Amino acid sequence: MTTSTPIVGRTVHGLTYAVLGWAVAYGGVRLAWTVGEAPQFGRLGLDLLGFTGWWSVALCAAGGVLAVALDRVATWRPALAGIAWTVAGALVAAAAILLPELVGFLLLTVGPFFDPLAFASRLGCVTGAVLLGLATARYQRRTRGDCPDCCRTVRPDARRAAPARWARWAAWAAVGGLVTRFAAQFVVGFDRVDQSAALLGLEIGLVLAGVLLPLALVHQWGVVWPWWVPLLAGRTIPRPLLLVPGFGLGAGIVAYFGMGMVQVSSGSHSEFSDAFLWVAMSAYLVIGLGLLVGSTDYHLRTRRQCGTCGR
Repeated sequence: MTTSTPIVGRTVHGLTYAVLGWAVAYGGVRLAWTVGEAPQFGRLGLDLLGFTGWWSVALCAAGGVLAVALDRVATWRPALAGIAWTVAGALVAAAAILLPELVGFLLLTVGPFFDPLAFASRLGCVTGAVLLGLATARYQRRTRGDCPDCCRTVRPDARRAAPARWARWAAWAAVGGLVTRFAAQFVVGFDRVDQSAALLGLEIGLVLAGVLLPLALVHQWGVVWPWWVPLLAGRTIPRPLLLVPGFGLGAGIVAYFGMGMVQVSSGSHSEFSDAFLWVAMSAYLVIGLGLLVGSTDYHLRTRRQCGTCGR
């Protein structure tokens, strides 16, 4: 009997083909740049962070192998899922420079270090991370007994309207991280920090991301427009309005400043002291992690009841 549902061991899911296609295409480019002559990538001189050369080729190969394994393994293996998520996270970290570049686009400026080929390479790297993440999520739904539509495993009576305590702590930790970041900047002097348009826009965005966004994720005025918002007061806030920047900025901040801390620990030179860099980057990481935790709770708390499983 033929069904439209993929059968493990017989039908390869389209996501598997997508990851394999990405691994061959992007991995082929990385291999050519590794064994041949890689571009100079403008003034910055690189396209990826940390995972360059053969490491980038290895990530692409690992992504392809994992995609096949995720499609073929019929039982839940936490180690397999953990490795897949780790590789996807490494791909995001490698393309962490996308964060300030996207901020620059929002400010209608690309900055002096922008290089189109390097930007395209980072987009290609993140594309692989997204595809592998989707394949891993599908594997989890298929092997853990989750609902194929909503991915839920919790009981219907486990739904809650109030934010979890751990989410509130994470939100306020993000606010504390922002305060710590600007306190460190005050100590070294604001005149010593580059105030280019892109960086200034990034800092303005961080004020919103480090105060307004995390608190909105754990308060009722993040679900229903508050009274002080003209024309929208009392209406339900679209979930993507908070979830997209919550997850997107959270992952981008963690990747960008996490790789920055790796570079500082490896002895890279900077005009600022190591103490300032460690404090500032640690504060950024707290902001990013706070956004990810708060966004996760917001997603679990505000999602609608599934029409397939009733959860």
